[in-house]
Amino acid sequence: MTEPVSVFTDQFQLNTSPYGATLNFMLTDPVPPSPGTAPKIERQATVRMSLEHLKVMTFIMLRSVKGYESQTNTNIQIPMQMLNQMGISPEDWDACWR
Repeated sequence: MTEPVSVFTDQFQLNTSPYGATLNFMLTDPVPPSPGTAPKIERQATVRMSLEHLKVMTFIMLRSVKGYESQTNTNIQIPMQMLNQMGISPEDWDACWR
């Protein structure tokens, strides 16, 4: 049996189709790129799953983060600039975390 892969990522890409979902996890090069060039990004792992698995996994992760925040009496803050870059409206974000 092969050893499990353990990686750190700072970016992801999600692709869905009627046949399932593909999640690509990437890592940005720590060396800043030259002005006018795109940062180097290396794919670390690809995970494929059914849409049903993705939906249940999404629910479990959301519940887990909400539970962590409740148990530790904290609120993990996401900068508005980051939400804007991902096209997530404040209304959609707030509805997700109620």
